[in-house]
Amino acid sequence: MRQLATIAARTVTATILLSATFAFAAAQRGTLVHEETIRVAPSADAARVGDAGRGHELIIIETSRDWVHVEAILRAPSHEEGATEDEEEGKAITGWVPNKALVTAATQDGDRIIFGEAADSEDQASRRRGRRDAAQDALRLYYRVYDLMPTSPLAAESLYRAADIRWQIERSDIMTRPSGRAREAYMRGQMNEEWMKLTIKKYPGTKWADLAGFRLLENKLCGEWEGLSKCPDKEAELYENYAKEHAQSPAAAEALYNAAWRRAALIEIYRTEPNQKKAAESKDRALALAQKVISQYGQSDWAARTQRLIFYIQQGIPTYGNASD
Repeated sequence: MRQLATIAARTVTATILLSATFAFAAAQRGTLVHEETIRVAPSADAARVGDAGRGHELIIIETSRDWVHVEAILRAPSHEEGATEDEEEGKAITGWVPNKALVTAATQDGDRIIFGEAADSEDQASRRRGRRDAAQDALRLYYRVYDLMPTSPLAAESLYRAADIRWQIERSDIMTRPSGRAREAYMRGQMNEEWMKLTIKKYPGTKWADLAGFRLLENKLCGEWEGLSKCPDKEAELYENYAKEHAQSPAAAEALYNAAWRRAALIEIYRTEPNQKKAAESKDRALALAQKVISQYGQSDWAARTQRLIFYIQQGIPTYGNASD
């Protein structure tokens, strides 16, 4: 009986959220660029219902002078594998907030205002004593530019930045786990690819789509190579193919450098296997890739780093293993 009651309660909650979604599908939506308290009535003296932070989605129900009656989506329902009951159900509260920090698609320069707040939050997150949860604020705000104003000139960049912040947060967590050192990528957790793939789908041919594609390669990289050739050889191919397919990408030079560095590492790895023929082939391939970086991206920092790599290869200085320390 208790299990049936739990299922029934979850069904009712899901139905309410779904009904609310349909009911307000045509309603005006917005977000806050500053945290505000949600109250039961349009008055600063009214009881507090909760808080709405920067970037949360707000569905506008009605307005009253300097106040707005909203449904605040504090946590959207999640359908991801492994989601908890609370995450599956989501969280939304209804109440009144002051309209002074509210920005909607109808707000003049609204996309720039939200983007500016997102950039400021991202800066806060990078500071040692920056605002708490500023990275999450930036993530939500960037995503909200895309969500509220998908045709804005800032939408593609905003979606990528939101995806990138989420990617970095998840990567930091995944790579600090013991499984983060596993040789094969499938043996560890994976960063969520949804928003990166959405950037590629919605804004193909842009540099933001190119950068999203570059990020996605990280889910295919090994943890520890364990001194074996399989991983660096596979990774070098990944980066070489990316550079060929995305020659105009801001990450193309980095991709070529990453490929060249892995080919250079294979020189020593093949010598220990031992396979002198493949060691010599790796040296030639590493130098060829490095020359591409110099010739095609000569003004970039990656070209300077590549020049150093060429020097190491030509002088026989190991770039991988204990001898490289």
